[in-house]
Amino acid sequence: MSHAFIDELGVILGDKGLRTGQDIPLAHYTDWSGHTPTQPLALLLPASTEEVSQVLRVCNAHRVPVTPQGGLTGMAGGAIPAADTVALSLARMSAIESVDASSATLQVQAGATLQSIQQAAREVGMLFGVDLGARGSCQIGGNISTNAGGMEVLQYGMMREQVLGLEVVLADGTVLPMLRPMLKNNTGYDLKQWFIGSEGTLGIVTRALLRLRPAPRSRATALLGLPRYEAALAVLGRLQQYFPGALTSFELMWDDFYETSLQWMQARSAMADKHPFYALIAVIGNDAAALAEQLQDALGLAMDAGDLSNAVVAQSEAQSAALWRVREAPAEFPTRMDPINFDVSLPLPKIGEVAQACADEMRRRWPGLPQPVMLRFGHIGDGNLHISVDARHIPAASRAQAEHMVDELVYTRVSEAGGSISAEHGIGSIKQPYLPASRTPAELTAMRALKQALDPHGLLNPGKILAQR
Repeated sequence: MSHAFIDELGVILGDKGLRTGQDIPLAHYTDWSGHTPTQPLALLLPASTEEVSQVLRVCNAHRVPVTPQGGLTGMAGGAIPAADTVALSLARMSAIESVDASSATLQVQAGATLQSIQQAAREVGMLFGVDLGARGSCQIGGNISTNAGGMEVLQYGMMREQVLGLEVVLADGTVLPMLRPMLKNNTGYDLKQWFIGSEGTLGIVTRALLRLRPAPRSRATALLGLPRYEAALAVLGRLQQYFPGALTSFELMWDDFYETSLQWMQARSAMADKHPFYALIAVIGNDAAALAEQLQDALGLAMDAGDLSNAVVAQSEAQSAALWRVREAPAEFPTRMDPINFDVSLPLPKIGEVAQACADEMRRRWPGLPQPVMLRFGHIGDGNLHISVDARHIPAASRAQAEHMVDELVYTRVSEAGGSISAEHGIGSIKQPYLPASRTPAELTAMRALKQALDPHGLLNPGKILAQR
């Protein structure tokens, strides 16, 4: 790394915006994936879009690769730098610039946390349609770059459905100002869509114009005990019919996940009896009393049909929050285990079968593994299954070898079932070797052509999504 390069960056960013050597915080060496930390050449902390543009021009001129970083809560290694890259964080660009309830829009800089956006929406009686456990740490730029999903996709869709416009800086410093607030804007290629889910490999998102929704007047939460996976699908279908457009969440937890979460929290279950499956659900409406009565009716019918074994309906916001804390245990994974995380999507009828096949195969290969061998949960309404395995328990010469063996086991079964290797966490570097299992050669060729057109020198987040050539 030349002194001239660092000096040019220093002129642009000043003392607050440039860190080198031991001044780079260890947090910027890796992300929640737990993969090997790597010190970048420098940490860049621009305070404006113009500074982002200027530093990318300098990096482009010196052919220095750039690893964009958000809140570092990703599970696919998308924000881990290489030793020859600079890390670029938008943490200093966190302003919520405007909130307009009349047009149901919010404009924000990319470094703002998801939680701050949710709060800003609530203050004007609105709601932002994406929610996930890392809300207090993850940044909206990272959410956009991975097309985040979370726990309310059933009602509001993925991050892609929340984005009306973007401001993006390309590898050569060119700024694309695509912050037009119209729902209808049929003027050729929708360029912003190229950058949603691209994990910073095509450009760096610096601003977003987001779509808000009216906040519901009432919400009912319930924990369900279910006898089998097929019963969960039956209850899901019944609730969708009973509450058309108003079932916001259907979070399925296998007993291994549920019991482990309670143990970590040192909490008691809301149910006296145990079940193979638990579902945490939420429905919304305009009248709290009517909504509660409707929910009780729907759950009663499910019990009569033999699809529901037990149900606890939250009687207060505090009880609802306690139920949701059980589901948000994945925030504890990096501190409680050495997690090998899977975020896959599958046809709904296949999810239970694949989840069971993975657990059975692990027990067959490594019969001495402690129980549970894996933690299973997911946003089942949208076909999203999460699996986490503790690498410390896999007999292997190294952590990398353990991960490879478990990856092969899970992704083989996902591929055979016609699923996708990534539902909402992206590809990053960890899933890159398995991308051909979910993309055809023609699709990969088109993706490489787009990358070549927008980043001809391969400087933006190299080694992520597509293998370097």
